Amino acid sequence: MTKSIATASINRETAVALVAAALAAARSIGIPAAVAVVDATGNLRAFERTDDAPFLTVDVAIDKAWSSASFGYPTHVWNDYVTKDPKVAPLAYRPRMVAVGGGYPILEDGKLIGGIGISGGNYQQDQDACVEALKKIGFQVPA
Repeated sequence: MTKSIATASINRETAVALVAAALAAARSIGIPAAVAVVDATGNLRAFERTDDAPFLTVDVAIDKAWSSASFGYPTHVWNDYVTKDPKVAPLAYRPRMVAVGGGYPILEDGKLIGGIGISGGNYQQDQDACVEALKKIGFQVPA
């Protein structure tokens, strides 16, 4: 009997490339940004913050990446879950849960390998920068 599971996770090179793509997307949108990429276990793999991004964006970006990797849902989807379903609403009070746009799971061939979080603009700008970065690197973008 096997006593372990095989897990896939984003590698460092791809995590760094995704951060660079996200920073470029944020620049094109015109927002300062902190960008975090976590692996499939929610641990930080790559991070960068522009000089003009407020310090709060650091934790928010990391927690958006963590939130999206936790169950494989974009953070804007979590917003719907925690506001519309009273059985799920208590999750909104988890210390690291961020239920606002700007976080996406990173999927390769349908398998969760990490999460990305961007903070610095409004929720739509952060979300748009995520989508642009994921597409540029060749990842699927879940709804």
